[in-house]
Amino acid sequence: MGRPGQQTPITQHRRLALLRKLITDETGGLRTRMAAILVLLYAQPLSRRLRLTIDDIDTTGPDVLLHLGDPPTLVPEPVAALLLALRDQRTNMRTATNHDARWLFPGRRAGQPLTPGTIAPLIRDLGVPTVPGRLAALRQLVLQAPAPVVAQALGFHHHTTQRHHAAAGGTWNRYGKI
Repeated sequence: MGRPGQQTPITQHRRLALLRKLITDETGGLRTRMAAILVLLYAQPLSRRLRLTIDDIDTTGPDVLLHLGDPPTLVPEPVAALLLALRDQRTNMRTATNHDARWLFPGRRAGQPLTPGTIAPLIRDLGVPTVPGRLAALRQLVLQAPAPVVAQALGFHHHTTQRHHAAAGGTWNRYGKI
């Protein structure tokens, strides 16, 4: 399917089943579930997800938006409710070093977010393969919208989304050329 060592995306059916489980099953804790949901819904890599702040969540209008790129991305229900719950119930906030932290995923070190090495095993314990799940989400997104639009909205480089669009066999080839 490509270069040696390259991982294969999970199926769309499995991605949706994992999302349903993460949304409804409270096993694993809200922080871990929400990190995994961001992988499967918005194809966000661990390093980028963990750098999100509570200021990246926009609740000024009727919808919940998440600043992953420009424009902000709509967060559908029931994920929006989980995201707001995470914002309001963040862990590691009681220590003097994190009292005023703005990180959505605050870490144990003062002023630092959670590290990928800390959360990745917890996500795997929930049965979510992070890289294949992220690849599946990105491929589905570029099938639903033009690759340049996905790139801008989710903060990806346009070459990345274009490559996934080609691999997914998408039909937006003439977008931007008309």
